[in-house]
Amino acid sequence: MKFNYDVIVIGAGHAGCEAAVAAARLGSKTCLITMDMNKIAQMSCNPAIGGIAKGQIVREIDALGGEMGLITDRTAIQFRMLNRSKGPAMWSPRAQSDRNKYIWEWREILDRTDNLEIWQDSVKELIVEDGVVVGLTTLWEVTFNAKCIIITAGTFLNGLMHVGKVQLPGGRMAEPASYFLTESITKHGIHTDRMKTGTPVRIDARSVDFSLMEPQDGESDFHKFSFLDTGEKRLDPLPCWTCYTTPECHDVLRKGLEDSPLYNGQIQSIGPRYCPSVETKIVNFPDKDKHQLFLEPEGTDTNEMYLNGFSSSLPMDIQLEALRKVPAFRDVKVYRPGYAIEYDFFDPTQLTHTLESKLVKNLFFAGQVNGTTGYEEAAAQGLMAGINAHMNCVGGQEFVLGRDEAYIGVLIDDLVTKGVDEPYRMFTSRAEYRILLRMDDADMRLTPKGRAIGLVSDERFALYESKKAHIERLMDFATNYSIKGEQVNATLESLGTTPLKHGCKLIDLLTRPQISFANIQDALPKFKEEIDKIENRKEEIVEAVEILIKYSGYIERESQIAEKTKRLENIKIRGKFDYSKLPSLSYEAREKLQKIDPENIAQASRIPGVSPSDINVLLVLIRK
Repeated sequence: MKFNYDVIVIGAGHAGCEAAVAAARLGSKTCLITMDMNKIAQMSCNPAIGGIAKGQIVREIDALGGEMGLITDRTAIQFRMLNRSKGPAMWSPRAQSDRNKYIWEWREILDRTDNLEIWQDSVKELIVEDGVVVGLTTLWEVTFNAKCIIITAGTFLNGLMHVGKVQLPGGRMAEPASYFLTESITKHGIHTDRMKTGTPVRIDARSVDFSLMEPQDGESDFHKFSFLDTGEKRLDPLPCWTCYTTPECHDVLRKGLEDSPLYNGQIQSIGPRYCPSVETKIVNFPDKDKHQLFLEPEGTDTNEMYLNGFSSSLPMDIQLEALRKVPAFRDVKVYRPGYAIEYDFFDPTQLTHTLESKLVKNLFFAGQVNGTTGYEEAAAQGLMAGINAHMNCVGGQEFVLGRDEAYIGVLIDDLVTKGVDEPYRMFTSRAEYRILLRMDDADMRLTPKGRAIGLVSDERFALYESKKAHIERLMDFATNYSIKGEQVNATLESLGTTPLKHGCKLIDLLTRPQISFANIQDALPKFKEEIDKIENRKEEIVEAVEILIKYSGYIERESQIAEKTKRLENIKIRGKFDYSKLPSLSYEAREKLQKIDPENIAQASRIPGVSPSDINVLLVLIRK
């Protein structure tokens, strides 16, 4: 049996789903191949979306026309804005979702998407002719012909799970691993390696003493992930809970270290630095007698709860005994233990910025197979790979985002330029232009770009244009509206800020940290009247304008720096040098540049081991 498609996506996790929907909506005949249609977009670890820097990525996915933000809003059982005590560049939305409802929301989207079909099977072999991928075969001996293929297989490639000394093959608990595909890829010269991740024990809520834990409630203001109206389809909110490990708990964990796969040599793969197992915490921080734990609900219709902070691959009996040394869990019952999993990934420096392989044309990689960790990072890569696979099919222009345009641009540039020596996780500190990449203006940055390629709907673009017009009108009013001391001095004194001695423009007053739209508008009826003209999404628009006014100086300065860097991005060097024959470069620079073959001078400057003096040499040579 044979089938013909434009784009085939292998794997229906967060990367695969975004990739398939994007390619299909843009017009490519698309097939999504998955081993289990009931586990589409499964949240293998915590059923939570967003967090520091990750929340910004989700808003960017949404602004471009992706689905993760919309589905999260519809299935959220708790929403919080992290880092509120810091500036708006650091604000990061996070939501706890209902795991099962999230899956079925995604399934509905996939089933309703034109040009998209789903096939349940496991891929055995890629078909490559003259360095171009042209199809694949499956375990059921079905042949699929395709113009482009996107691999988003997550942790399933030769997956191996560990609980103590017990090892079981699998991509997730109770789900089989994917064999043969890695070997089919590497025989074309693509390098692979192994990574490790882990997940905590799942707890029965009926066995927890919640009176010994602190509740952590969500927020209910206007903030959410999607810039679209997600309507009234919201779930009842649920609290999360916090407590701490104890010295007695640590003693039990230490007792099990000799049987830990992480410390007895059983696991040799690269593990995550920023999401360590509980046994790693007690080894790396022996002076700490407690570590915080977060008990988080899995959904509205289940007693299953996720114990964030207690990821482990220790033997089952050790995990359970250690848990019972925490007062709230003294009678705890669990659904399954925590476990570690090893899996294959592919060196992302072998990819271009479109996520296409440099070695096999029309073959794309996205998600954890590129060495990343996190649903958000995976979904972002999937969206970009889906767009660019479609572009390859129709001969369109590649779609790439710069580091000053999106966290997605930072993510992909880091992967293809620097590679990974541990599972890659996005942080705000990775972005040098984070004041430009705030979560509040993701639509202003990216929705026009999504519209230009055809992914943004009429509804979304109309909302964007309306919001943009309201922002411009309010900014214009604040810039030109003059105020006098007698109008506002009583209010200023009550807020602890200096009264006006002379008149000024409203925008100058709003730059003061003590002054906000909310606490000054009653003193200025005309200003309040302008705000009240906004009928829909008033809070969102007011917040956006207030941020633009208060941080205008920082935004302008960072924009100027980004513009200077762009000049280096315009100096193209790919294919212009045989770096191995440039003795004026350092040996390390020659080696790294030859391997990565950067697109431009700016990318070359970000490669570890390429020094400023090496960049100066390249600039001199390019001028010649």
